[in-house]
Amino acid sequence: MLCMFTPRETALERGWPGRIDGDRVIQLAAQTLQAFFTGGGGAREHAEYALGDVLLRAPVLHPPSVRIFAPSGDFVFANPAAIHGPGDVVHMPEGATGIVPVARLAAIIGAGGAIGGYTLMNDWHAPELAGVKVFDFATSLGPIVLTPDECHPDDVDFAALIAHAGRNTRLLPGEVIAAAGGTRLDPVHAGDVAEVSLPPFWPLRNPIA
Repeated sequence: MLCMFTPRETALERGWPGRIDGDRVIQLAAQTLQAFFTGGGGAREHAEYALGDVLLRAPVLHPPSVRIFAPSGDFVFANPAAIHGPGDVVHMPEGATGIVPVARLAAIIGAGGAIGGYTLMNDWHAPELAGVKVFDFATSLGPIVLTPDECHPDDVDFAALIAHAGRNTRLLPGEVIAAAGGTRLDPVHAGDVAEVSLPPFWPLRNPIA
Protein backbone atom coordinates (compact mmCIF):
# COMPACT_ATOMS: atom_id res chain seq x y z
CA MET A 1 0.00 0.00 0.00
CA LEU A 2 1.55 3.27 -1.18
CA CYS A 3 0.83 6.94 -0.59
CA MET A 4 2.10 10.47 -0.75
CA PHE A 5 2.32 11.96 2.73
CA THR A 6 3.65 14.82 4.78
CA PRO A 7 4.41 14.99 8.50
CA ARG A 8 1.73 17.13 10.11
CA GLU A 9 4.27 19.63 11.45
CA THR A 10 5.68 20.40 7.99
CA ALA A 11 2.44 20.24 5.94
CA LEU A 12 4.22 19.93 2.58
CA GLU A 13 1.91 20.52 -0.38
CA ARG A 14 3.16 17.60 -2.48
CA GLY A 15 4.60 15.45 0.26
CA TRP A 16 6.86 12.42 0.06
CA PRO A 17 6.20 8.92 -1.27
CA GLY A 18 5.70 6.29 1.36
CA ARG A 19 4.68 2.72 2.05
CA ILE A 20 1.96 2.11 4.62
CA ASP A 21 2.63 -0.83 6.92
CA GLY A 22 -0.04 -1.18 9.59
CA ASP A 23 0.04 1.97 11.69
CA ARG A 24 3.34 3.18 10.22
CA VAL A 25 4.33 5.09 7.08
CA ILE A 26 7.82 4.39 5.76
CA GLN A 27 9.34 7.11 3.58
CA LEU A 28 10.65 5.92 0.20
CA ALA A 29 13.77 7.34 -1.44
CA ALA A 30 12.07 8.97 -4.42
CA GLN A 31 10.81 12.50 -5.04
CA THR A 32 7.28 11.40 -5.99
CA LEU A 33 5.29 8.24 -6.68
CA GLN A 34 5.74 9.05 -10.37
CA ALA A 35 9.51 8.83 -9.88
CA PHE A 36 9.05 5.68 -7.81
CA PHE A 37 7.06 4.05 -10.63
CA THR A 38 9.54 5.27 -13.25
CA GLY A 39 12.26 3.43 -11.35
CA GLY A 40 10.31 0.21 -11.53
CA GLY A 41 8.73 0.42 -8.09
CA GLY A 42 11.90 -0.02 -6.09
CA ALA A 43 13.49 2.48 -3.69
CA ARG A 44 15.42 2.53 -0.44
CA GLU A 45 13.44 3.11 2.72
CA HIS A 46 14.10 6.07 5.00
CA ALA A 47 12.41 7.39 8.11
CA GLU A 48 9.32 5.90 9.70
CA TYR A 49 6.34 7.90 10.94
CA ALA A 50 3.25 6.97 12.89
CA LEU A 51 0.24 7.00 10.59
CA GLY A 52 -1.57 9.31 13.00
CA ASP A 53 1.27 11.86 12.70
CA VAL A 54 1.02 12.35 8.93
CA LEU A 55 -1.36 13.85 6.39
CA LEU A 56 -2.01 11.92 3.18
CA ARG A 57 -1.75 13.84 -0.08
CA ALA A 58 -2.88 13.24 -3.67
CA PRO A 59 -0.91 10.24 -4.97
CA VAL A 60 -0.21 12.18 -8.17
CA LEU A 61 -0.49 15.96 -7.82
CA HIS A 62 0.57 16.89 -11.36
CA PRO A 63 -0.25 13.95 -13.67
CA PRO A 64 0.81 14.28 -17.32
CA SER A 65 -2.80 13.54 -18.27
CA VAL A 66 -6.07 12.28 -16.82
CA ARG A 67 -8.30 10.11 -19.02
CA ILE A 68 -11.82 9.20 -17.95
CA PHE A 69 -13.46 6.38 -19.87
CA ALA A 70 -17.12 6.16 -20.83
CA PRO A 71 -19.18 2.97 -21.24
CA SER A 72 -18.75 3.39 -25.01
CA GLY A 73 -15.07 2.48 -24.62
CA ASP A 74 -13.76 5.94 -25.50
CA PHE A 75 -12.47 8.58 -23.09
CA VAL A 76 -12.38 12.28 -22.36
CA PHE A 77 -9.51 14.24 -20.85
CA ALA A 78 -9.97 15.77 -17.42
CA ASN A 79 -7.99 18.74 -16.14
CA PRO A 80 -4.57 17.68 -14.73
CA ALA A 81 -4.21 21.16 -13.17
CA ALA A 82 -7.29 20.62 -10.97
CA ILE A 83 -6.12 17.65 -8.86
CA HIS A 84 -7.15 17.59 -5.20
CA GLY A 85 -5.94 15.22 -2.51
CA PRO A 86 -7.69 13.90 0.61
CA GLY A 87 -8.80 16.72 2.87
CA ASP A 88 -8.22 19.43 0.25
CA VAL A 89 -11.00 22.00 -0.08
CA VAL A 90 -13.00 21.72 -3.30
CA HIS A 91 -14.48 25.08 -4.27
CA MET A 92 -17.90 25.35 -5.84
CA PRO A 93 -17.40 26.41 -9.46
CA GLU A 94 -18.95 29.68 -10.58
CA GLY A 95 -22.51 29.13 -11.76
CA ALA A 96 -23.11 25.99 -9.67
CA THR A 97 -25.19 25.67 -6.51
CA GLY A 98 -24.24 22.04 -5.92
CA ILE A 99 -21.71 19.49 -7.20
CA VAL A 100 -22.04 15.73 -7.55
CA PRO A 101 -19.39 13.30 -6.25
CA VAL A 102 -18.72 10.35 -8.57
CA ALA A 103 -16.57 7.50 -7.22
CA ARG A 104 -14.41 5.75 -9.82
CA LEU A 105 -11.56 3.25 -9.84
CA ALA A 106 -8.45 4.67 -11.49
CA ALA A 107 -5.12 3.23 -12.55
CA ILE A 108 -1.83 5.13 -12.34
CA ILE A 109 0.61 4.36 -15.12
CA GLY A 110 4.04 3.13 -14.08
CA ALA A 111 7.20 2.26 -16.01
CA GLY A 112 6.88 1.08 -19.61
CA GLY A 113 3.16 1.84 -19.82
CA ALA A 114 2.30 -0.81 -17.23
CA ILE A 115 0.03 -0.19 -14.26
CA GLY A 116 1.94 1.10 -11.25
CA GLY A 117 -1.06 1.03 -8.94
CA TYR A 118 -4.73 1.74 -8.43
CA THR A 119 -6.41 4.53 -6.51
CA LEU A 120 -9.81 6.01 -5.78
CA MET A 121 -11.02 8.96 -7.84
CA ASN A 122 -13.80 11.44 -7.15
CA ASP A 123 -14.78 12.62 -10.62
CA TRP A 124 -16.63 15.76 -9.58
CA HIS A 125 -19.52 16.94 -11.76
CA ALA A 126 -21.37 20.26 -11.81
CA PRO A 127 -24.53 19.39 -13.79
CA GLU A 128 -25.72 23.02 -13.89
CA LEU A 129 -22.76 23.96 -16.09
CA ALA A 130 -22.37 23.33 -19.80
CA GLY A 131 -19.90 21.38 -21.93
CA VAL A 132 -16.59 20.25 -20.49
CA LYS A 133 -16.97 22.77 -17.67
CA VAL A 134 -19.26 20.18 -16.08
CA PHE A 135 -16.20 18.25 -14.90
CA ASP A 136 -12.97 20.18 -15.41
CA PHE A 137 -13.04 22.20 -12.18
CA ALA A 138 -11.85 19.45 -9.82
CA THR A 139 -10.75 15.82 -9.61
CA SER A 140 -9.87 14.23 -6.27
CA LEU A 141 -7.45 11.29 -5.92
CA GLY A 142 -6.35 9.14 -3.00
CA PRO A 143 -5.78 8.60 -0.22
CA ILE A 144 -3.90 5.36 -0.92
CA VAL A 145 -2.51 3.44 -3.89
CA LEU A 146 -2.78 -0.33 -4.08
CA THR A 147 -0.21 -2.13 -6.21
CA PRO A 148 -1.25 -4.70 -8.86
CA ASP A 149 -0.23 -7.39 -6.37
CA GLU A 150 -2.69 -5.98 -3.83
CA CYS A 151 -5.63 -5.15 -6.08
CA HIS A 152 -7.20 -7.25 -8.86
CA PRO A 153 -10.12 -5.34 -10.40
CA ASP A 154 -11.79 -8.25 -12.15
CA ASP A 155 -14.78 -6.16 -13.26
CA VAL A 156 -12.66 -3.69 -15.28
CA ASP A 157 -10.46 -4.62 -18.26
CA PHE A 158 -7.76 -2.07 -17.60
CA ALA A 159 -5.49 -3.75 -20.15
CA ALA A 160 -7.98 -2.83 -22.87
CA LEU A 161 -8.36 0.72 -21.56
CA ILE A 162 -4.60 1.22 -21.47
CA ALA A 163 -4.19 -0.27 -24.95
CA HIS A 164 -6.74 2.19 -26.31
CA ALA A 165 -5.26 5.13 -24.40
CA GLY A 166 -1.76 4.32 -25.64
CA ARG A 167 -2.63 3.75 -29.30
CA ASN A 168 -0.54 6.05 -31.54
CA THR A 169 1.02 7.74 -28.52
CA ARG A 170 2.96 6.84 -25.39
CA LEU A 171 1.87 6.76 -21.79
CA LEU A 172 4.08 8.36 -19.15
CA PRO A 173 4.47 7.39 -15.51
CA GLY A 174 1.91 9.20 -13.41
CA GLU A 175 -0.81 9.34 -16.05
CA VAL A 176 -4.24 8.53 -14.62
CA ILE A 177 -6.79 6.32 -16.36
CA ALA A 178 -10.24 6.07 -14.79
CA ALA A 179 -12.68 3.27 -15.51
CA ALA A 180 -16.15 3.85 -16.92
CA GLY A 181 -19.25 3.81 -14.79
CA GLY A 182 -18.75 5.06 -11.30
CA THR A 183 -21.08 5.58 -8.38
CA ARG A 184 -22.91 8.93 -8.38
CA LEU A 185 -23.85 10.30 -4.99
CA ASP A 186 -26.26 13.03 -3.94
CA PRO A 187 -25.20 16.63 -4.63
CA VAL A 188 -23.16 18.42 -2.00
CA HIS A 189 -23.00 22.12 -1.22
CA ALA A 190 -20.75 24.69 0.40
CA GLY A 191 -20.18 23.73 4.03
CA ASP A 192 -20.56 19.99 3.42
CA VAL A 193 -17.86 17.34 3.63
CA ALA A 194 -18.13 14.89 0.72
CA GLU A 195 -17.01 11.29 1.07
CA VAL A 196 -16.65 8.64 -1.62
CA SER A 197 -15.63 5.07 -0.96
CA LEU A 198 -14.85 1.98 -2.98
CA PRO A 199 -13.58 -0.98 -0.96
CA PRO A 200 -10.80 -1.96 -0.41
CA PHE A 201 -9.66 1.66 -0.72
CA TRP A 202 -9.83 4.04 2.20
CA PRO A 203 -12.56 6.71 2.02
CA LEU A 204 -11.72 9.92 0.17
CA ARG A 205 -13.08 13.05 1.86
CA ASN A 206 -13.10 16.69 0.78
CA PRO A 207 -14.69 19.73 2.42
CA ILE A 208 -16.71 21.94 0.07
CA ALA A 209 -16.47 25.73 0.01
